[in-house]
Parts: sequence; structure tokens; C-alpha cells
Amino acid sequence: MAKPSTILFKTLFIVYFHQSQSATYNIVDLGANPNGEIESTNSMLKAWTLACASITPPTIYVPQGRFLLKDLHFKGPCNNNAVTFRINGTLVAPISDYGSIGGAANWLLFEGAHGVSIQGGVLDGHGAALWACKMSGNKCPDGATTLGITNSKNVAVSGLTSLNSQMFHIVINGCENVMLQGVTILAPENSPNTDGIHVQLSTGVTILNSKIGTGDDCISIGPGTTDLWIESVGCGPGHGISIGSLGKDFEEEGVENVTVKSVIFTDTQNGVRIKAWGRPSKGFANDILFQHAIMSNVQNPIVIDQNYCPSNKNCPSQVSGVKISNVTYQDVEGTSATKVAVKFECSESSPCHAIKLENINLSYKNQAARATCSNAAGTVAGIVEPSSCLF
Repeated sequence: MAKPSTILFKTLFIVYFHQSQSATYNIVDLGANPNGEIESTNSMLKAWTLACASITPPTIYVPQGRFLLKDLHFKGPCNNNAVTFRINGTLVAPISDYGSIGGAANWLLFEGAHGVSIQGGVLDGHGAALWACKMSGNKCPDGATTLGITNSKNVAVSGLTSLNSQMFHIVINGCENVMLQGVTILAPENSPNTDGIHVQLSTGVTILNSKIGTGDDCISIGPGTTDLWIESVGCGPGHGISIGSLGKDFEEEGVENVTVKSVIFTDTQNGVRIKAWGRPSKGFANDILFQHAIMSNVQNPIVIDQNYCPSNKNCPSQVSGVKISNVTYQDVEGTSATKVAVKFECSESSPCHAIKLENINLSYKNQAARATCSNAAGTVAGIVEPSSCLF
């Protein structure tokens, strides 16, 4: 399984290195207004331009206050590969004019920004107006991810709070060695598509000591994710921690070497989930460990669903080609909000195999819960309740 020790060393080195920098760019000195009403986008862009051009590791400083920003693209590589954002205030998206960023893929995008460190602060996406538009059935923009990090290496995010994103809160895409630590992500449980953290096409991502409550997945893991470590996370409300959806495309990279450890799920739709489209694909999920999880009133504590087919479009009467193997559930306990606490609905053409259940204790309303299996093979160790249906 993935081990965070090397990543931790690299990240601590980055943070230590940044603390010795000489140049600091205060966005207020560059014209930013802390009243939250006058736009400060150009001032932030000036700060990035200066910091990125610096040959010594610089700091961009956001003091206390509220700073209104439209969508920003922080593009590297920079001359120093070690820019620190030190945020004491709040970065605010437009409140009612959601369309001003809603047509962009990201509100704040870091691309090729190697060595960037984001420390503290609040990102307020003000997504409520766009959510209301979507729920009304009107034609609306898709919405923006609050913080996108793409094609970047050695990135550290610590102590950050993300509120009410229009869409996903944080997306890690095409990256290597990213550390997220002490992150808080909050949105109402009825807010659409507000995934907390989404990781895809990335390796060496670590998520530690964080609290996530949203209207969708707390953490979603997409194709091309390898060596991912998630530990000490509180999830709820939300849809749990999901690997997938996988298999949407026929030619698709797999997910491999993922550890999800010491997570508490509270009143979530799912606990630990793997889901794949019911359609042909070369995708896979292999070498997955779910360990030391606590479920509190979770609708589907343990679930594999290879029949994912939203709105019954593009996949009826097909079966998933995604290969799911070597998945271990170890020390999972707590309460299910439904009678079926363990559900393995695997593919007829690509059955799940090498599934391992070890020391599972899940109940339903102080009674025995149930497990259901289709096309799933594996082993059992220790005490497992509900009784395994693996063959």
C-alpha cells in the first residue's frame, strides 16, 4: 500500500524552505480591497506575476479581510518553483452573479505550479445561487471548481477552508506529490455536485486530518490515480469516499494502490464505495485497502456497484468491463441505516475477485445486518458481521 512518509518529508521540506524566503507581496499593497465588494482580481494576478518571476522563494500574502475575485489562472512553471500563498483572510467568489465564474472550469486554477504551498485561509465559492438555478430546472452554467491543481508537482495545502463551492471544491488532476492536510470543506447536503476532493490522473497524493461535509462524495477517486493515501478524515454529510465512477470510457487508466485509513462516516449515503459504469471498458481498480473505518448511520457502509448507469442512458443491457481485484476491508464497524450493510454487485463479464473481509462488525438498528453478493469472490478472516456472502 502507498506510504506517506516520503511525501511527508518532501512536503515538510517545501514548507520549511518557503519560510526562509525574502520577498513578500501583500495583495493590499498591490491595490486589493478587503471589503469584499470591490473586485481584487487584478491585484492577485499582479502578485502571482511578481512571485512567479522571482528567482528566490516568495510569499503572496492575503491579510485579514474579504477579497472579491473572479476566475484566476495561476500558471507556471515559475522561476523559483516555491511560491507560498499565506492566507489570513477570505477569498470570495461573486455572490449573485454566479455566471461570471460559472462558465469557467475553475474559479482558482494552479497549472504547472510546481512547489506551490497554500497555507490557511478561507475560499468562499458562494454556490447557493447556482444550486438554486440548477434545482429549478432552468438552463444554468455547469459551475466552477473552487480550487483546481493541475499538472503540478510537490504541492502542499494546509489549514485551508473551502465553503459552498459551485461544483467540486478541490480537484487534483495530472499531479505528482500533493499533500492536503488540515483541510475543512463544507457545503449543504442538498447542494448538487459539490464533491469535496476529487483526484484523477495523479500519483503520490496524500489527504490527512481533514473534515469534509458536502452534497456529493467527500472524496472521489477517478481513473489514473495511483499511490493515494487518505487518513484521519471525517466525512459527513455526503456520499462517502468513492473510487469511481470508473469505466465511463473504453480506453481508460486504472486506479491502483489506494489506502483509506481511520475515516469516520456520519449520516452519509455511502461509506467506502467502488462504482463502475455498466459498459465495456479496459479500466481497473486493484490493490485497495479500506482500514479502521467507523460508520454511524450510513446507508451503504460497504458497497461495490458495477451497474452504475445514471438515468439509464448509454449503458442499459450492458455489463461492466472494469476489473476489480485485491480489495481489503479491515476493521470496519458501526451502524447501517439500511438492512443491507455490505453489498457487492459485480459484473458478470468481469467478476470481482480477491476481496477480503477482516474483522467487520456492522449492525442495523441493534439487529443483525445483511450482506448481498453477485459475481464476487474472496476470503474472510476474523469475526465478520454480517456474515459474508463471498464465494
